[in-house]
Amino acid sequence: MTTQPTSPSAARPPRRRRRAIAEPRRFAPIAVTALAALTAGIVVGAHHVPSERKAVARFAAGWQRADYPAMYATLSDAARRRTSLARLKRTYEQAADVLTLTKLTTGHVSEHGDVVDVPVVMETRVFGRLSGTLAVPTGDRDDGGAGVDWTSQLVYPGLRRGEKLRRQTDLPPRAAIEARDGTALAEGPDRLPDPSLGQLAADIAGRIGPAPPERAAELKARGVPDGAAVGLTGLEREFDERLTGTPGGTLYAGDRELARKPPVAGHSIRSTIDPAVQRAAVEALAGRYGGIAAVRPETGEVLALAGIALSAPQPPGSTFKIVTLAGVLQQHVAKRSDTYPVRNAAEIEGVEIQNANGESCGGSLESSFAHSCNSVFAPLGAKLGARRLVSTAERFGFNEDPGLAGAARSTIPAAGEIGDDLAVGSSAIGQGRVLATPLQMALVAAAIGEDGRRPLPTLLKGADPKRVQATTAPVARTIGRYMRSVVVDGTGAGAAVPGVKVAGKTGTAELRTTVKEQPPPDQTDPEQPPPEQDDAADTDAWFTAFAPLANPRVAVCVLLVGQGAGGDTAAPAAKLVLQAALA
Repeated sequence: MTTQPTSPSAARPPRRRRRAIAEPRRFAPIAVTALAALTAGIVVGAHHVPSERKAVARFAAGWQRADYPAMYATLSDAARRRTSLARLKRTYEQAADVLTLTKLTTGHVSEHGDVVDVPVVMETRVFGRLSGTLAVPTGDRDDGGAGVDWTSQLVYPGLRRGEKLRRQTDLPPRAAIEARDGTALAEGPDRLPDPSLGQLAADIAGRIGPAPPERAAELKARGVPDGAAVGLTGLEREFDERLTGTPGGTLYAGDRELARKPPVAGHSIRSTIDPAVQRAAVEALAGRYGGIAAVRPETGEVLALAGIALSAPQPPGSTFKIVTLAGVLQQHVAKRSDTYPVRNAAEIEGVEIQNANGESCGGSLESSFAHSCNSVFAPLGAKLGARRLVSTAERFGFNEDPGLAGAARSTIPAAGEIGDDLAVGSSAIGQGRVLATPLQMALVAAAIGEDGRRPLPTLLKGADPKRVQATTAPVARTIGRYMRSVVVDGTGAGAAVPGVKVAGKTGTAELRTTVKEQPPPDQTDPEQPPPEQDDAADTDAWFTAFAPLANPRVAVCVLLVGQGAGGDTAAPAAKLVLQAALA
Protein backbone atom coordinates (compact mmCIF):
# COMPACT_ATOMS: atom_id res chain seq x y z
CA MET A 1 0.00 0.00 0.00
CA THR A 2 1.40 3.43 -0.94
CA THR A 3 0.39 6.29 1.31
CA GLN A 4 1.12 9.93 0.50
CA PRO A 5 1.95 11.88 3.67
CA THR A 6 0.63 15.36 4.26
CA SER A 7 1.85 17.83 1.64
CA PRO A 8 5.11 19.42 2.74
CA SER A 9 4.01 22.87 1.56
CA ALA A 10 1.83 23.21 4.66
CA ALA A 11 4.82 22.61 6.86
CA ARG A 12 7.56 24.64 5.16
CA PRO A 13 9.55 26.89 7.50
CA PRO A 14 9.31 30.71 7.20
CA ARG A 15 11.13 32.22 4.25
CA ARG A 16 14.66 33.30 4.97
CA ARG A 17 16.28 36.34 3.37
CA ARG A 18 18.40 35.35 0.40
CA ARG A 19 21.88 36.85 0.08
CA ALA A 20 22.06 39.81 -2.32
CA ILE A 21 23.60 39.20 -5.76
CA ALA A 22 26.09 41.79 -6.97
CA GLU A 23 25.44 43.64 -10.23
CA PRO A 24 27.53 42.27 -13.11
CA ARG A 25 30.55 44.36 -14.06
CA ARG A 26 30.91 45.84 -17.59
CA PHE A 27 33.97 44.74 -19.53
CA ALA A 28 35.91 46.61 -22.28
CA PRO A 29 36.48 44.85 -25.66
CA ILE A 30 39.09 42.11 -25.36
CA ALA A 31 41.24 39.93 -27.59
CA VAL A 32 39.79 36.83 -29.25
CA THR A 33 41.80 34.46 -27.04
CA ALA A 34 40.68 36.20 -23.91
CA LEU A 35 37.11 36.12 -25.21
CA ALA A 36 37.35 32.35 -25.69
CA ALA A 37 38.58 31.91 -22.14
CA LEU A 38 35.75 34.05 -20.82
CA THR A 39 33.22 31.99 -22.79
CA ALA A 40 34.59 28.77 -21.27
CA GLY A 41 34.28 30.29 -17.82
CA ILE A 42 30.66 31.22 -18.45
CA VAL A 43 29.90 27.62 -19.49
CA VAL A 44 31.53 26.26 -16.34
CA GLY A 45 29.65 28.77 -14.23
CA ALA A 46 26.37 27.65 -15.77
CA HIS A 47 26.95 24.24 -14.16
CA HIS A 48 27.71 25.65 -10.73
CA VAL A 49 25.71 23.93 -7.94
CA PRO A 50 24.68 26.22 -5.08
CA SER A 51 26.18 25.32 -1.71
CA GLU A 52 22.66 24.94 -0.23
CA ARG A 53 21.83 22.18 -2.66
CA LYS A 54 25.23 20.50 -2.13
CA ALA A 55 24.75 20.46 1.64
CA VAL A 56 21.24 19.01 1.41
CA ALA A 57 22.36 16.39 -1.12
CA ARG A 58 25.10 15.24 1.28
CA PHE A 59 22.60 15.24 4.15
CA ALA A 60 20.14 13.12 2.13
CA ALA A 61 22.86 10.66 1.07
CA GLY A 62 23.91 10.21 4.69
CA TRP A 63 20.30 9.67 5.75
CA GLN A 64 19.88 6.96 3.11
CA ARG A 65 22.94 5.16 4.54
CA ALA A 66 21.93 5.85 8.17
CA ASP A 67 25.33 7.57 8.46
CA TYR A 68 24.51 10.01 11.25
CA PRO A 69 27.99 11.59 11.57
CA ALA A 70 27.88 12.41 7.85
CA MET A 71 24.43 13.99 8.29
CA TYR A 72 25.59 16.01 11.29
CA ALA A 73 28.61 17.27 9.36
CA THR A 74 26.27 19.09 6.92
CA LEU A 75 24.43 21.11 9.59
CA SER A 76 24.50 24.90 9.75
CA ASP A 77 26.29 26.59 12.61
CA ALA A 78 23.00 27.50 14.30
CA ALA A 79 21.73 23.93 14.04
CA ARG A 80 24.96 22.60 15.56
CA ARG A 81 24.51 24.93 18.52
CA ARG A 82 20.93 23.71 19.01
CA THR A 83 21.54 19.97 18.84
CA SER A 84 24.17 17.27 19.24
CA LEU A 85 25.12 14.28 17.11
CA ALA A 86 23.70 11.98 19.80
CA ARG A 87 20.33 13.75 19.72
CA LEU A 88 20.16 13.71 15.93
CA LYS A 89 20.98 9.99 15.85
CA ARG A 90 18.42 9.20 18.57
CA THR A 91 15.71 11.18 16.76
CA TYR A 92 16.13 9.26 13.49
CA GLU A 93 16.41 5.87 15.20
CA GLN A 94 13.22 6.47 17.19
CA ALA A 95 11.41 7.52 14.02
CA ALA A 96 12.64 4.37 12.24
CA ASP A 97 11.27 2.24 15.09
CA VAL A 98 7.86 3.92 14.94
CA LEU A 99 7.71 3.57 11.15
CA THR A 100 9.08 -0.02 11.22
CA LEU A 101 11.45 1.27 8.55
CA THR A 102 13.29 -1.34 6.48
CA LYS A 103 14.69 0.82 3.67
CA LEU A 104 14.92 4.51 2.86
CA THR A 105 15.65 6.03 -0.56
CA THR A 106 16.20 9.72 -1.27
CA GLY A 107 15.88 11.23 -4.73
CA HIS A 108 17.38 14.16 -6.65
CA VAL A 109 17.33 17.39 -4.61
CA SER A 110 15.96 20.62 -6.08
CA GLU A 111 15.61 24.20 -4.85
CA HIS A 112 12.12 25.47 -4.14
CA GLY A 113 12.02 29.01 -2.90
CA ASP A 114 13.80 29.26 0.42
CA VAL A 115 14.15 25.51 0.89
CA VAL A 116 15.68 22.53 -0.86
CA ASP A 117 13.27 19.69 -1.64
CA VAL A 118 14.25 16.01 -1.21
CA PRO A 119 11.97 13.25 -2.53
CA VAL A 120 11.81 10.41 0.03
CA VAL A 121 10.53 6.83 -0.27
CA MET A 122 10.24 4.76 2.92
CA GLU A 123 9.69 0.98 2.89
CA THR A 124 8.10 -0.15 6.16
CA ARG A 125 6.97 -3.47 7.60
CA VAL A 126 3.63 -2.26 8.92
CA PHE A 127 2.57 0.51 6.52
CA GLY A 128 4.14 -0.64 3.27
CA ARG A 129 5.61 2.10 1.08
CA LEU A 130 5.36 5.72 2.23
CA SER A 131 6.53 8.57 0.04
CA GLY A 132 6.69 12.35 0.13
CA THR A 133 8.93 15.38 -0.28
CA LEU A 134 11.00 16.69 2.59
CA ALA A 135 11.41 20.48 2.61
CA VAL A 136 14.88 21.16 4.04
CA PRO A 137 15.76 24.71 5.18
CA THR A 138 19.37 25.89 5.04
CA GLY A 139 21.48 28.33 7.03
CA ASP A 140 24.92 29.91 7.07
CA ARG A 141 28.22 28.39 8.15
CA ASP A 142 31.38 30.16 9.26
CA ASP A 143 33.24 28.71 6.30
CA GLY A 144 31.13 30.84 3.98
CA GLY A 145 29.01 27.98 2.69
CA ALA A 146 25.53 26.81 3.59
CA GLY A 147 24.35 24.02 5.88
CA VAL A 148 21.15 22.22 6.80
CA ASP A 149 19.18 24.23 9.34
CA TRP A 150 18.12 21.03 11.12
CA THR A 151 15.14 20.51 13.41
CA SER A 152 13.46 17.31 14.57
CA GLN A 153 10.71 17.86 11.96
CA LEU A 154 13.13 16.61 9.30
CA VAL A 155 12.58 12.94 10.20
CA TYR A 156 9.46 12.68 8.01
CA PRO A 157 7.96 14.64 5.11
CA GLY A 158 5.26 17.11 6.14
CA LEU A 159 5.88 16.89 9.88
CA ARG A 160 4.80 20.11 11.58
CA ARG A 161 6.42 22.03 14.38
CA GLY A 162 5.88 20.27 17.74
CA GLU A 163 4.54 17.06 16.17
CA LYS A 164 6.04 13.64 16.87
CA LEU A 165 5.52 10.39 15.05
CA ARG A 166 3.63 7.68 16.92
CA ARG A 167 2.07 4.37 15.98
CA GLN A 168 -0.99 2.48 17.15
CA THR A 169 -0.42 -1.22 16.40
CA ASP A 170 -3.11 -3.80 15.68
CA LEU A 171 -2.22 -7.50 15.78
CA PRO A 172 -4.24 -10.11 13.88
CA PRO A 173 -5.50 -13.25 15.66
CA ARG A 174 -2.70 -15.77 16.15
CA ALA A 175 -2.86 -18.61 13.62
CA ALA A 176 -3.29 -22.26 14.58
CA ILE A 177 -0.65 -24.98 14.89
CA GLU A 178 -1.60 -28.37 13.49
CA ALA A 179 -0.11 -31.83 13.86
CA ARG A 180 0.98 -33.86 10.86
CA ASP A 181 -2.55 -35.23 10.42
CA GLY A 182 -4.25 -31.82 10.72
CA THR A 183 -5.27 -32.22 14.37
CA ALA A 184 -5.06 -28.92 16.23
CA LEU A 185 -2.12 -28.65 18.62
CA ALA A 186 -2.93 -25.03 19.55
CA GLU A 187 -5.55 -22.62 18.23
CA GLY A 188 -7.58 -19.58 19.19
CA PRO A 189 -6.70 -16.88 21.71
CA ASP A 190 -6.39 -19.46 24.49
CA ARG A 191 -4.17 -21.76 22.34
CA LEU A 192 -6.29 -24.82 23.10
CA PRO A 193 -5.56 -28.19 21.43
CA ASP A 194 -7.91 -30.77 20.03
CA PRO A 195 -9.53 -32.45 23.09
CA SER A 196 -8.16 -35.84 22.00
CA LEU A 197 -4.57 -34.64 22.51
CA GLY A 198 -4.76 -32.84 25.84
CA GLN A 199 -1.46 -32.23 27.63
CA LEU A 200 0.40 -34.11 24.90
CA ALA A 201 -0.26 -31.20 22.54
CA ALA A 202 0.67 -28.54 25.09
CA ASP A 203 4.09 -30.10 25.67
CA ILE A 204 5.08 -29.97 22.00
CA ALA A 205 3.18 -26.80 21.01
CA GLY A 206 4.91 -24.77 23.71
CA ARG A 207 3.94 -21.53 25.44
CA ILE A 208 3.22 -17.92 24.52
CA GLY A 209 3.74 -14.85 26.67
CA PRO A 210 5.54 -11.48 26.89
CA ALA A 211 8.83 -11.52 25.05
CA PRO A 212 12.13 -11.90 26.93
CA PRO A 213 14.48 -8.88 26.73
CA GLU A 214 16.85 -10.58 24.28
CA ARG A 215 14.12 -10.63 21.62
CA ALA A 216 13.13 -6.97 21.97
CA ALA A 217 15.06 -5.74 18.92
CA GLU A 218 13.77 -8.53 16.65
CA LEU A 219 10.15 -7.96 17.64
CA LYS A 220 10.43 -4.19 17.36
CA ALA A 221 11.71 -4.57 13.81
CA ARG A 222 8.67 -6.72 13.01
CA GLY A 223 6.34 -4.07 14.44
CA VAL A 224 5.19 -6.22 17.38
CA PRO A 225 4.35 -3.91 20.32
CA ASP A 226 5.86 -4.28 23.78
CA GLY A 227 3.95 -6.71 25.99
CA ALA A 228 2.29 -8.59 23.14
CA ALA A 229 2.07 -12.39 23.53
CA VAL A 230 4.68 -14.14 21.39
CA GLY A 231 5.95 -17.71 21.09
CA LEU A 232 8.35 -18.60 23.89
CA THR A 233 8.92 -22.35 23.54
CA GLY A 234 8.18 -25.32 21.29
CA LEU A 235 6.37 -24.88 17.99
CA GLU A 236 4.98 -21.53 19.14
CA ARG A 237 8.58 -20.24 19.19
CA GLU A 238 9.73 -22.07 16.05
CA PHE A 239 6.97 -20.54 13.90
CA ASP A 240 6.36 -17.36 15.86
CA GLU A 241 6.65 -14.93 12.94
CA ARG A 242 4.34 -16.97 10.69
CA LEU A 243 1.78 -17.47 13.45
CA THR A 244 1.80 -13.79 14.43
CA GLY A 245 1.12 -12.60 10.90
CA THR A 246 1.78 -9.02 9.85
CA PRO A 247 0.87 -6.30 12.35
CA GLY A 248 -1.22 -3.41 11.08
CA GLY A 249 -1.94 -0.06 12.60
CA THR A 250 -2.24 3.70 12.25
CA LEU A 251 0.62 6.16 11.90
CA TYR A 252 0.10 9.56 13.52
CA ALA A 253 1.89 12.89 13.52
CA GLY A 254 0.65 14.24 16.81
CA ASP A 255 -3.11 13.81 16.43
CA ARG A 256 -3.05 13.78 12.61
CA GLU A 257 -3.45 10.44 10.87
CA LEU A 258 -0.75 9.94 8.24
CA ALA A 259 -1.25 6.31 7.20
CA ARG A 260 -3.31 3.28 8.07
CA LYS A 261 -3.00 -0.41 7.23
CA PRO A 262 -5.08 -3.35 8.52
CA PRO A 263 -3.28 -6.34 10.03
CA VAL A 264 -2.78 -9.47 7.93
CA ALA A 265 -3.42 -12.78 9.68
CA GLY A 266 -0.80 -15.51 9.49
CA HIS A 267 -1.48 -18.94 8.03
CA SER A 268 -2.03 -22.08 10.06
CA ILE A 269 1.12 -24.18 10.39
CA ARG A 270 1.02 -27.88 9.54
CA SER A 271 3.86 -29.32 11.61
CA THR A 272 5.70 -32.61 11.14
CA ILE A 273 4.76 -33.87 14.61
CA ASP A 274 2.97 -37.24 14.51
CA PRO A 275 0.60 -37.51 17.52
CA ALA A 276 0.99 -41.30 17.75
CA VAL A 277 4.79 -41.12 17.74
CA GLN A 278 4.80 -38.16 20.12
CA ARG A 279 2.52 -40.04 22.53
CA ALA A 280 4.81 -43.07 22.37
CA ALA A 281 7.85 -40.89 23.09
CA VAL A 282 6.22 -39.33 26.13
CA GLU A 283 5.11 -42.72 27.43
CA ALA A 284 8.55 -44.24 26.81
CA LEU A 285 10.17 -41.42 28.76
CA ALA A 286 7.77 -42.27 31.60
CA GLY A 287 8.52 -39.18 33.62
CA ARG A 288 12.27 -39.84 33.73
CA TYR A 289 14.72 -37.02 33.12
CA GLY A 290 15.94 -37.38 29.55
CA GLY A 291 14.92 -36.83 25.96
CA ILE A 292 13.60 -38.71 22.94
CA ALA A 293 13.69 -37.60 19.31
CA ALA A 294 12.26 -39.30 16.23
CA VAL A 295 12.82 -38.17 12.62
CA ARG A 296 12.13 -39.33 9.07
CA PRO A 297 15.57 -40.18 7.62
CA GLU A 298 14.76 -39.22 4.04
CA THR A 299 13.35 -35.74 4.76
CA GLY A 300 14.56 -34.77 8.23
CA GLU A 301 10.94 -34.25 9.33
CA VAL A 302 10.78 -34.35 13.12
CA LEU A 303 8.06 -36.77 14.21
CA ALA A 304 8.45 -36.42 17.98
CA LEU A 305 10.38 -34.47 20.59
CA ALA A 306 10.01 -35.30 24.27
CA GLY A 307 11.86 -34.02 27.32
CA ILE A 308 15.31 -32.55 26.66
CA ALA A 309 15.44 -33.93 23.12
CA LEU A 310 17.08 -30.79 21.76
CA SER A 311 17.88 -28.51 24.67
CA ALA A 312 20.46 -30.07 27.05
CA PRO A 313 23.46 -31.81 25.41
CA GLN A 314 25.04 -34.71 27.34
CA PRO A 315 28.08 -36.97 26.73
CA PRO A 316 26.83 -39.38 24.01
CA GLY A 317 28.91 -42.34 25.15
CA SER A 318 29.27 -45.20 22.72
CA THR A 319 26.59 -43.95 20.31
CA PHE A 320 29.41 -41.65 19.15
CA LYS A 321 31.30 -44.75 17.95
CA ILE A 322 29.12 -44.51 14.81
CA VAL A 323 30.94 -41.26 13.99
CA THR A 324 34.34 -42.67 14.96
CA LEU A 325 33.81 -45.78 12.84
CA ALA A 326 32.83 -43.62 9.84
CA GLY A 327 36.11 -41.70 10.13
CA VAL A 328 38.16 -44.87 10.69
CA LEU A 329 36.73 -46.60 7.60
CA GLN A 330 36.73 -43.56 5.33
CA GLN A 331 40.32 -42.67 6.23
CA HIS A 332 41.44 -46.34 5.94
CA VAL A 333 42.67 -46.41 9.52
CA ALA A 334 41.11 -49.88 9.79
CA LYS A 335 39.68 -52.48 7.40
CA ARG A 336 36.56 -54.57 7.80
CA SER A 337 38.77 -57.67 7.90
CA ASP A 338 40.87 -56.46 10.86
CA THR A 339 40.74 -58.33 14.17
CA TYR A 340 41.55 -57.19 17.69
CA PRO A 341 42.62 -58.88 20.95
CA VAL A 342 39.86 -59.94 23.31
CA ARG A 343 40.60 -58.00 26.49
CA ASN A 344 38.91 -55.81 29.09
CA ALA A 345 40.98 -52.65 28.68
CA ALA A 346 43.45 -50.81 26.45
CA GLU A 347 46.31 -48.60 27.55
CA ILE A 348 46.84 -45.11 26.05
CA GLU A 349 49.47 -42.71 27.37
CA GLY A 350 50.02 -45.09 30.30
CA VAL A 351 46.34 -44.98 31.35
CA GLU A 352 43.90 -47.87 31.08
CA ILE A 353 40.61 -47.30 29.30
CA GLN A 354 38.30 -50.09 30.38
CA ASN A 355 35.28 -51.65 28.77
CA ALA A 356 31.91 -51.21 30.47
CA ASN A 357 31.86 -53.16 33.75
CA GLY A 358 35.34 -54.46 32.97
CA GLU A 359 33.98 -56.92 30.39
CA SER A 360 36.30 -58.56 27.84
CA CYS A 361 35.56 -58.16 24.14
CA GLY A 362 37.28 -57.84 20.79
CA GLY A 363 37.60 -60.06 17.74
CA SER A 364 36.41 -58.69 14.39
CA LEU A 365 35.72 -55.00 13.82
CA GLU A 366 32.00 -55.79 13.52
CA SER A 367 31.96 -57.77 16.78
CA SER A 368 33.92 -55.04 18.55
CA PHE A 369 31.31 -52.49 17.43
CA ALA A 370 28.36 -54.74 18.28
CA HIS A 371 29.69 -55.26 21.82
CA SER A 372 30.84 -51.64 22.15
CA CYS A 373 34.49 -52.36 22.96
CA ASN A 374 36.22 -49.30 24.36
CA SER A 375 39.43 -51.35 24.28
CA VAL A 376 39.19 -51.32 20.46
CA PHE A 377 37.61 -47.95 19.65
CA ALA A 378 39.63 -45.70 21.98
CA PRO A 379 42.95 -46.74 20.34
CA LEU A 380 41.33 -46.51 16.89
CA GLY A 381 40.22 -42.96 17.70
CA ALA A 382 43.73 -42.02 18.83
CA LYS A 383 45.10 -43.49 15.60
CA LEU A 384 42.54 -41.54 13.55
CA GLY A 385 43.74 -38.40 15.28
CA ALA A 386 42.03 -35.26 16.57
CA ARG A 387 41.88 -33.41 13.24
CA ARG A 388 40.20 -36.21 11.32
CA LEU A 389 37.92 -37.14 14.23
CA VAL A 390 36.65 -33.56 14.54
CA SER A 391 36.26 -33.20 10.77
CA THR A 392 34.16 -36.38 10.64
CA ALA A 393 32.01 -35.26 13.57
CA GLU A 394 31.35 -31.90 11.94
CA ARG A 395 30.18 -33.58 8.73
CA PHE A 396 27.65 -35.41 10.91
CA GLY A 397 26.40 -32.08 12.32
CA PHE A 398 28.51 -31.41 15.41
CA ASN A 399 29.44 -27.75 16.06
CA GLU A 400 26.59 -26.73 13.73
CA ASP A 401 23.44 -24.75 14.44
CA PRO A 402 20.60 -27.31 14.22
CA GLY A 403 18.33 -24.73 12.60
CA LEU A 404 15.42 -25.14 15.04
CA ALA A 405 14.42 -22.52 17.61
CA GLY A 406 15.60 -23.53 21.07
CA ALA A 407 17.82 -26.35 19.78
CA ALA A 408 21.28 -26.46 21.33
CA ARG A 409 24.39 -27.31 19.37
CA SER A 410 26.05 -30.67 19.80
CA THR A 411 29.75 -30.03 20.22
CA ILE A 412 33.22 -31.47 20.02
CA PRO A 413 36.28 -29.31 20.84
CA ALA A 414 38.50 -28.04 18.05
CA ALA A 415 41.29 -30.46 17.12
CA GLY A 416 43.93 -28.28 18.75
CA GLU A 417 41.97 -28.10 22.00
CA ILE A 418 41.26 -31.81 22.59
CA GLY A 419 44.68 -32.74 23.94
CA ASP A 420 46.87 -35.84 23.82
CA ASP A 421 46.13 -39.33 22.47
CA LEU A 422 44.34 -40.24 25.69
CA ALA A 423 41.96 -37.30 25.27
CA VAL A 424 41.38 -38.14 21.60
CA GLY A 425 40.70 -41.79 22.51
CA SER A 426 38.22 -40.70 25.18
CA SER A 427 36.49 -38.39 22.70
CA ALA A 428 36.27 -41.23 20.17
CA ILE A 429 34.11 -43.23 22.59
CA GLY A 430 31.82 -40.27 23.35
CA GLN A 431 33.45 -39.14 26.57
CA GLY A 432 35.82 -36.27 27.26
CA ARG A 433 34.22 -32.98 26.24
CA VAL A 434 31.95 -34.36 23.51
CA LEU A 435 28.29 -33.37 24.01
CA ALA A 436 25.21 -34.28 21.99
CA THR A 437 21.42 -34.03 22.04
CA PRO A 438 19.06 -36.90 21.22
CA LEU A 439 18.02 -34.98 18.09
CA GLN A 440 21.63 -34.88 16.91
CA MET A 441 22.20 -38.61 17.46
CA ALA A 442 18.89 -39.44 15.75
CA LEU A 443 20.19 -37.52 12.73
CA VAL A 444 23.48 -39.44 12.89
CA ALA A 445 21.52 -42.71 12.71
CA ALA A 446 19.38 -41.26 9.90
CA ALA A 447 22.52 -40.42 7.91
CA ILE A 448 23.71 -44.02 8.13
CA GLY A 449 20.30 -45.27 7.01
CA GLU A 450 20.34 -42.87 4.04
CA ASP A 451 23.68 -44.03 2.59
CA GLY A 452 25.63 -41.31 4.36
CA ARG A 453 23.30 -38.38 3.53
CA ARG A 454 22.51 -36.48 6.73
CA PRO A 455 19.08 -34.78 6.66
CA LEU A 456 18.68 -31.30 8.08
CA PRO A 457 15.84 -31.28 10.62
CA THR A 458 12.55 -29.49 9.96
CA LEU A 459 9.31 -29.09 11.87
CA LEU A 460 7.35 -27.82 8.85
CA LYS A 461 5.47 -30.50 6.92
CA GLY A 462 6.06 -30.31 3.20
CA ALA A 463 9.27 -28.28 3.45
CA ASP A 464 11.86 -29.02 0.77
CA PRO A 465 14.21 -31.67 2.20
CA LYS A 466 17.87 -30.70 2.56
CA ARG A 467 20.70 -33.16 3.09
CA VAL A 468 24.46 -33.06 3.60
CA GLN A 469 26.86 -35.87 2.66
CA ALA A 470 28.30 -36.99 6.00
CA THR A 471 30.15 -40.08 4.77
CA THR A 472 30.32 -42.26 1.67
CA ALA A 473 27.58 -44.71 0.76
CA PRO A 474 29.85 -47.83 1.09
CA VAL A 475 30.98 -46.74 4.56
CA ALA A 476 27.37 -46.00 5.61
CA ARG A 477 26.17 -49.40 4.39
CA THR A 478 28.93 -51.15 6.34
CA ILE A 479 28.06 -49.25 9.52
CA GLY A 480 24.39 -50.03 8.95
CA ARG A 481 25.14 -53.75 8.90
CA TYR A 482 27.23 -53.40 12.05
CA MET A 483 24.36 -51.50 13.73
CA ARG A 484 22.07 -54.38 12.75
CA SER A 485 24.47 -56.73 14.57
CA VAL A 486 24.15 -54.58 17.70
CA VAL A 487 20.42 -55.43 17.83
CA VAL A 488 20.69 -59.05 16.64
CA ASP A 489 23.45 -60.30 18.93
CA GLY A 490 25.03 -57.30 20.61
CA THR A 491 24.21 -54.80 23.35
CA GLY A 492 20.98 -53.51 21.76
CA ALA A 493 18.80 -56.62 21.78
CA GLY A 494 16.18 -54.77 23.86
CA ALA A 495 15.21 -52.69 20.80
CA ALA A 496 14.35 -55.65 18.56
CA VAL A 497 10.96 -55.31 16.85
CA PRO A 498 9.43 -58.55 15.52
CA GLY A 499 9.39 -58.66 11.74
CA VAL A 500 11.50 -55.49 11.35
CA LYS A 501 15.25 -55.20 10.80
CA VAL A 502 16.23 -52.58 13.38
CA ALA A 503 19.78 -51.17 13.25
CA GLY A 504 21.00 -49.42 16.37
CA LYS A 505 23.79 -48.49 18.76
CA THR A 506 23.84 -48.41 22.53
CA GLY A 507 25.68 -45.89 24.65
CA THR A 508 26.54 -45.77 28.33
CA ALA A 509 28.12 -42.43 29.09
CA GLU A 510 30.03 -42.13 32.34
CA LEU A 511 29.10 -39.13 34.45
CA ARG A 512 31.67 -40.28 37.01
CA THR A 513 33.84 -43.36 36.87
CA THR A 514 31.84 -46.59 36.76
CA VAL A 515 34.85 -48.82 37.40
CA LYS A 516 35.51 -49.27 41.08
CA GLU A 517 39.00 -50.06 42.25
CA GLN A 518 39.30 -53.49 43.84
CA PRO A 519 41.43 -53.90 46.99
CA PRO A 520 44.40 -56.25 46.70
CA PRO A 521 43.45 -59.91 47.37
CA ASP A 522 45.38 -60.04 50.63
CA GLN A 523 43.42 -57.01 51.96
CA THR A 524 39.93 -58.37 51.24
CA ASP A 525 37.68 -58.76 54.29
CA PRO A 526 35.84 -62.09 53.81
CA GLU A 527 33.02 -60.90 56.08
CA GLN A 528 32.25 -57.82 53.97
CA PRO A 529 30.28 -58.05 50.69
CA PRO A 530 32.21 -57.10 47.55
CA PRO A 531 31.92 -53.44 46.48
CA GLU A 532 29.26 -52.48 43.92
CA GLN A 533 30.56 -52.76 40.37
CA ASP A 534 27.97 -50.51 38.80
CA ASP A 535 25.86 -47.58 39.94
CA ALA A 536 23.11 -46.69 37.47
CA ALA A 537 23.05 -43.09 38.70
CA ASP A 538 26.64 -42.67 37.48
CA THR A 539 25.74 -43.16 33.80
CA ASP A 540 23.54 -41.77 31.05
CA ALA A 541 21.77 -44.46 29.03
CA TRP A 542 21.65 -43.91 25.25
CA PHE A 543 20.25 -45.75 22.27
CA THR A 544 19.98 -44.56 18.67
CA ALA A 545 18.53 -46.54 15.79
CA PHE A 546 16.89 -46.52 12.37
CA ALA A 547 14.43 -48.98 10.84
CA PRO A 548 13.94 -50.84 8.61
CA LEU A 549 17.54 -51.51 7.59
CA ALA A 550 16.65 -51.04 3.91
CA ASN A 551 14.67 -47.88 3.02
CA PRO A 552 14.34 -46.67 6.64
CA ARG A 553 11.16 -44.85 7.64
CA VAL A 554 12.22 -43.63 11.08
CA ALA A 555 15.32 -42.83 13.12
CA VAL A 556 15.06 -42.61 16.90
CA CYS A 557 17.34 -41.63 19.77
CA VAL A 558 16.68 -42.07 23.48
CA LEU A 559 18.65 -40.48 26.32
CA LEU A 560 17.87 -41.33 29.94
CA VAL A 561 20.01 -39.35 32.38
CA GLY A 562 21.40 -41.34 35.30
CA GLN A 563 19.60 -44.52 34.22
CA GLY A 564 22.40 -47.06 33.81
CA ALA A 565 23.37 -48.96 30.67
CA GLY A 566 21.89 -48.01 27.32
CA GLY A 567 21.06 -51.59 26.37
CA ASP A 568 19.13 -52.12 29.62
CA THR A 569 16.95 -48.98 29.72
CA ALA A 570 17.25 -46.82 26.59
CA ALA A 571 16.93 -49.63 24.02
CA PRO A 572 13.55 -50.87 25.33
CA ALA A 573 12.27 -47.28 25.41
CA ALA A 574 13.37 -46.81 21.79
CA LYS A 575 11.47 -49.96 20.83
CA LEU A 576 8.17 -48.35 21.87
CA VAL A 577 8.81 -45.34 19.67
CA LEU A 578 9.97 -47.44 16.72
CA GLN A 579 6.81 -49.54 16.90
CA ALA A 580 4.59 -46.45 16.93
CA ALA A 581 6.40 -44.90 13.98
CA LEU A 582 6.32 -48.10 11.94
CA ALA A 583 2.69 -48.99 12.72
